[in-house]
Amino acid sequence: MVQRLSQLFVRTLRDNPVDAEVPSHRLLVRAGYIRRAAPGGYTWLPLGWRVYQNVARVIREEMDAIGAQEVHFPAMLPREPYEATGRWTDYGDNLFRLQDRRKVDYLLGPTHEEMFTLLVKDLYSSYKDLPVWLYQIQDKFRDEARPRGGLLRGREFSMKDSYSFDIDDEGLQRSYDAHRDAYVRIFDRLGLPYVIVSAMSGAMGGSASEEFLFPCDVGEDTFVQCASCHYSANTEAVRVGAASPIDHSSTPAQRVVDTPNTPTIQTLVDLFNGRDDLRRTSGQWQASDTLKNVVVMLRHPDGRIEPLAVGVPGDREVDMKRLEAQVSPAEVQPFEEADFAKHPALVKGYIGPGALGTKNASGIKYLLDPRIAIGSEWITGADQAGKHVMHLVNGRDFEADGVIDVAEVRDDDTCPQCGSALEIRRGIEIGHVFQLGRKYAETLDLQVLDQNGKQRVVTMGSYGIGVSRAVAAIAEASHDELGLRWPREIAPFDAHVVIAGKDDGSITQTANQIAEGLQSNGMRVVLDDRVGVSPGVKFKDAELLGMPVVVVAGRGVANGVVEVRNRITGTTTETPIDQAVSLALAEIAKA
Repeated sequence: MVQRLSQLFVRTLRDNPVDAEVPSHRLLVRAGYIRRAAPGGYTWLPLGWRVYQNVARVIREEMDAIGAQEVHFPAMLPREPYEATGRWTDYGDNLFRLQDRRKVDYLLGPTHEEMFTLLVKDLYSSYKDLPVWLYQIQDKFRDEARPRGGLLRGREFSMKDSYSFDIDDEGLQRSYDAHRDAYVRIFDRLGLPYVIVSAMSGAMGGSASEEFLFPCDVGEDTFVQCASCHYSANTEAVRVGAASPIDHSSTPAQRVVDTPNTPTIQTLVDLFNGRDDLRRTSGQWQASDTLKNVVVMLRHPDGRIEPLAVGVPGDREVDMKRLEAQVSPAEVQPFEEADFAKHPALVKGYIGPGALGTKNASGIKYLLDPRIAIGSEWITGADQAGKHVMHLVNGRDFEADGVIDVAEVRDDDTCPQCGSALEIRRGIEIGHVFQLGRKYAETLDLQVLDQNGKQRVVTMGSYGIGVSRAVAAIAEASHDELGLRWPREIAPFDAHVVIAGKDDGSITQTANQIAEGLQSNGMRVVLDDRVGVSPGVKFKDAELLGMPVVVVAGRGVANGVVEVRNRITGTTTETPIDQAVSLALAEIAKA
């Protein structure tokens, strides 16, 4: 049936919503696809729900094609499984917790590894039952501190999460490859450009991990790409190889230097280069010759708080997202004035290795960037106000407790795979695949009998796609200055027919004939039959709503012609009325 716009539950807006920061948020609200219900929560209106269902349909078709089977869990889940895996605590404030009338604890599911694991444990007990691949499309809940970007980062969002269960690692690899290939087909069909990057598993656990990212300037994820060898990785997963040891036998003994009025690394370097007794014969001192020591506080899920010091070359900053990824599930907090008061050995602005490390008085764990080689010499804080130390050698004059790779990654950094220059880009995570291994199966005792009649722990994989986020990502990828431009696969309608101009009845009759002709050819059609709405407003709404093809029946009807506009290619063709349906069908096929 042709959908008449006069009867569709939709209101378009001329102005952008005040809280919308990114194009997809602005356009989806303005075009009447979604409405804000609460911070981080959105109501799907009929047009938006059609897009959502189309995205879900594509995902279901490809998941079913590889043999995965759909299940559906409740959104409200019991505490016990999540407590067994530690995630009742590990999720911290991001978890929505609630109690029923009997004061029994529940949570709103942020993810469902525990429930899938227990479901298979409940029903399967033999290797003959495996492999099995299960998936669901379900709403998830995470109490984001700063929900933003409309559907890109909300407190309630929809995901497709699937899980594979195998008897061994070889089976897991086959399951992983099948899901990865299915994701390629899904995102190709959705018309979303993507890059597959190495990633970290974070609180999910597991080993191999890859993200599907949509490259986009408004994305919250940063990743690197190498043009030479096609290496790509989330910046959190980039790893710098350990620097080779350096012969320090000719390095002078460490020397403490008065360094007044040096509040920055650059002023410190300028002081050393400007004094004859501090200059070096091998060239100018650089920021990379200084050792910057950054102290933070780690808050663990159990409430325990401890300091951590990280040493990085002075020309780089500590990337807090990279640090958070490596210390997860602990949260990183600033080291405040009150913390300095509790650790008097730390002199603000002049922190050096002499006051750090578990072997020193402060007892603060001290980790170094891998670029800081054994035998390398540095200028760094002398743990005294107004003083720095030079010729301080790693391994000779101080020792760290370990290595941590959390310094910022920059454009033109060396590719760890081939040695060429890396390029940094931004993107939106639209999918993620993990090899979970046996973490959850061991904790929840998911075992089956193997071929020899012995109990074997099952190995698992986890594979997620953000369904609601994919809608926003497609909107980010498929819009222009006029409005949305949906790919046909997920558009709410294939064609938008507009009745425009003063009408003696022939324009309306022509538009209805074209709409019915398209509908009889299997197309989904919306007809703008609104009375009292100017042609200009109808044209703007057609451009804003973003159906792949727009057919305009207006003044040209008197001359036997209508316009067919392709929103994807931007082309407009004037065609005889009797050829309008065939031309529109051809343009829809292009979309």
